[in-house]
Amino acid sequence: MKRKKIKLGDIFSIPLPNGMYAFGRLYKEYTLAIYKEKSKYNNKIPENKKYDFFVGVYSDILTNGKWTVIGNIPFAHDDDAWRPPTYVKDILNGKYSIYERGIIRSATKHECNGLELTATWDEHHLIERLLSCPVVSEN
Repeated sequence: MKRKKIKLGDIFSIPLPNGMYAFGRLYKEYTLAIYKEKSKYNNKIPENKKYDFFVGVYSDILTNGKWTVIGNIPFAHDDDAWRPPTYVKDILNGKYSIYERGIIRSATKHECNGLELTATWDEHHLIERLLSCPVVSEN
C-alpha cells in the first residue's frame, strides 16, 4: 500500500466498528488530539474544537491510508503544535518524570497528577479507547 504524506494540523477521520467516526488532529511527534465529538459522517470536521485526549500513535497508522485526511487546521505558531506534557513512571525504581516538548525531566508523583501517561498506541488500542468514550454528537 502506498504511504501517504502527512503534515501537522491534518484532521484524520477514524472509522469505528460501531459505524461512527472519531477525529484527530495531528500534532508533533505523531500525536493525535482526539476531538470530543464523533459523527456518523466520515468527512465532517467537528464543529466543537474541544479535545477529549491526546495520544501518541505509530507513524504507519497515519500513513497507511486507512484513516482519511479530511482537512487541515494549521497551527498559528510552531510551539502550538506540541501536545500537553505527559508523565513517565519508571517501573523498576518507581520514579516519575515529565515529558514535555521532547525533553524529559524529573518530577514528583504530585506533579504528574492529571497528566496522560507517555505512550505510543497501536491502532486497535486506540479504537478500544475511542469506543469507551461517550458520543458527544451524532451529526
